[in-house]
Amino acid sequence: MNGTKVAYEKCGAGVAWWGAAARKAPSRLGARPVGAVGTALLVASVLAGCGVPDTGPEAAGAPAPGGRAAKADHWVRAFFAARNGTWPVARAAPAGAGPQWALDELLAGPTRDERERGLSTALPAGTHRVRAEATSPGTVTLQLPWLVSELDRVAVNQLVCTAAAAPGVPGGRPPTDVLVQVHESGLPGEPWTVTCDETGAAVPVGAPRAGH
Repeated sequence: MNGTKVAYEKCGAGVAWWGAAARKAPSRLGARPVGAVGTALLVASVLAGCGVPDTGPEAAGAPAPGGRAAKADHWVRAFFAARNGTWPVARAAPAGAGPQWALDELLAGPTRDERERGLSTALPAGTHRVRAEATSPGTVTLQLPWLVSELDRVAVNQLVCTAAAAPGVPGGRPPTDVLVQVHESGLPGEPWTVTCDETGAAVPVGAPRAGH
């Protein structure tokens, strides 16, 4: 328990959200239900992403080759795909990093070590730019180069949850209460407003949430 607490403190208060047991009910775009084994793996994955193994805290060592230089006391979280849905990975970031930095880390894809742990991405291959901005208290706007209908549902979950968990969103809301307004490429009209639920799935505002 002490090792878990240290890991949460190292990665920031937002990671504590993922220390709770994952809900079992999936959403329309959500991940598959996660049972007790999946919950244990989720906690282990978060700790590993923070540089802290699930057996206890140890020195994380030097940054992986090719990673961005940053102070280790600032973090963003990128959500990657795994067998049981989306999984958060903590990445070092400079002070003041916000939603755009988090989305850039997501689009860069998982590192070799993360792939060896079974993480991947459902986002389309190639060079793409997603614009992310905290536009008002508790709200992040995403400008996508795709239509949502063109994406795998896990890819949508990755985008929405990475945006919702990003630092620098005014209002002090927990990630599950941050509104993500999705603007799709070439599609006029109002954005699609969603949140990221406790299972790491995108849920349209107004839809029943997992466990409710």
